[in-house]
Amino acid sequence: MSSVRVAPGGTLGILGGGQLGRMIALAAARLGLRCHIYCPDADSPAFQVADAYTQAPYEDEAALSAFAARVDAVTYEFENIPAPTAALLSAARPVLPDVRALETTADRLSEKRFVRSLGIGTAEFRPVDGHGDLAAAVGALGRPSVLKTRRFGYDGKGQTIIRPGADLAESLARMGGQPAILEAFVPFTKEISVLAVRAQDGTVATYDLVENEHRNHILDVSIVPAAVPAGVEAKAREIAAAIIAALDYVGVLAVEMFVTGAGEVLVNEIAPRVHNSGHWTLDACLVSQFENHVRAVCGWPLGSTARHSDARMTNLIGGDVDAWARLAAEPHAGVHLYGKREARPGRKMGHVTRISPRSS
Repeated sequence: MSSVRVAPGGTLGILGGGQLGRMIALAAARLGLRCHIYCPDADSPAFQVADAYTQAPYEDEAALSAFAARVDAVTYEFENIPAPTAALLSAARPVLPDVRALETTADRLSEKRFVRSLGIGTAEFRPVDGHGDLAAAVGALGRPSVLKTRRFGYDGKGQTIIRPGADLAESLARMGGQPAILEAFVPFTKEISVLAVRAQDGTVATYDLVENEHRNHILDVSIVPAAVPAGVEAKAREIAAAIIAALDYVGVLAVEMFVTGAGEVLVNEIAPRVHNSGHWTLDACLVSQFENHVRAVCGWPLGSTARHSDARMTNLIGGDVDAWARLAAEPHAGVHLYGKREARPGRKMGHVTRISPRSS
């Protein structure tokens, strides 16, 4: 196969050493591939399962060049890759997904505009660069509304809800002087996501729709199948497939969406990487999101995205991980621990997926 970038015995480079990089490396090992992790953090969980690793800053050109020389292709576990890092690596090795997709999705304003350009719905939004912009935006979108930094926010970080009576100057100060976006509050009935994967030849596949529940702005539970009408699932899959094709994207991405009471499906965010809401695929599918990501970026045929079981994935946040022995004793639970030393509040320490016979 001339399109293969990394054959068995070859080495896939991974930028980022967290739990997503760890699970990508484990999936690659299943296919007979080696992985080399690049991350500045000394205690990176992915280091524990990789064939090799480089601990160095993302700005270290010498270390990046040496890393590139030891791998056949490069992928990443996080979307905020410094532009000079991406440029240096791309000049030496294939970097997939193509980092041009990150330029669209890394900024919430450009992402919203991109999604709207495809004829896909989102919450109403306005750019906010100062107090005057915010006052005008709140006047247009009303309260409650959600103020977010345009870049770098996740798990509820970098955002605040502007409620009736909230002080706008104080809300803007929470953005730390960064460019922001105000989004209208969506009265959703469910939060859902679709994991899509696209191969180099344009083949697109999607996993079954996921229903998500959050706790303290962090994903708590993902449930498959989602309790939504068939038309909602079909629309959500169609949206994810359209987005991944329009980005000319290779690999796995997640599209997070809202379902309104009227059955409307609105895109909330795009995550250009494997995603927490797809962890259930490790136990409920023959080929997980991680393996399909590896297959795509390495130039292999995509694997099946079919689900053989119903699943309920629960994140283990902070001290939740202390219950590992009890969870490991459950007969239909798959326990995944990330090898992190310290269980801090709000930190994702692992997850458990409970499976049952497929109901639909």
